[in-house]
Amino acid sequence: MGIPVLILGESGTGKSASLRNFEPDDVSIFNVAAKPLPFRKKLPIKSTSDYNTICQGIAQSQKKAFVIDDSQYLLCFESFAKAKEIGYGKFTDMALHFYNLVQFVIRQTPPDVIVYFLHHTETDGNTGKVKAKTMGKMLDNQLTLEGLFSIVLMAYTDGKKHTFITQSDGFTTAKSPMEMFPVEIDNDLKAVDQAIREYYELNKKE
Repeated sequence: MGIPVLILGESGTGKSASLRNFEPDDVSIFNVAAKPLPFRKKLPIKSTSDYNTICQGIAQSQKKAFVIDDSQYLLCFESFAKAKEIGYGKFTDMALHFYNLVQFVIRQTPPDVIVYFLHHTETDGNTGKVKAKTMGKMLDNQLTLEGLFSIVLMAYTDGKKHTFITQSDGFTTAKSPMEMFPVEIDNDLKAVDQAIREYYELNKKE
């Protein structure tokens, strides 16, 4: 029973930069949009937007941490591929494919595997609430994306420093288990990974 973790944030808030303290042996990255990382360190990257390739890559690896960067493009690219299809069935398919990926992490990986979904945000025009970006209300009606995750961190920057917000202020969907994190932490995904493993005592299970 692996652990999926959702890292939300606008472009430029430090989601990809948060990978900087991982070492190559620590993590494997699935780069959905095939963009370069924003730092010099070389980490193992596979550029793909194919769900099966991602699942196979996780299943066949001995590593314990994986990153899908940026996971909203899995929905976006599939939406473009189905743009000429008529009917609501395509929205159900897109929701199901993303849901199945998260369920694969939960149900078909070892308990000490953590998969980080780096994902863009959007703001609800009616409520002002910041949420995970999807492809519109048709898809939202099929899937509440944050509901699939127990840990949702919100990347934030004030222009001087980059942080993760770990609990909601009423206008975001950030959440995490009690006493796992302070309300605001450095945007260091390696440190987040260590904190999650300590909280759930995953190192003792290895």
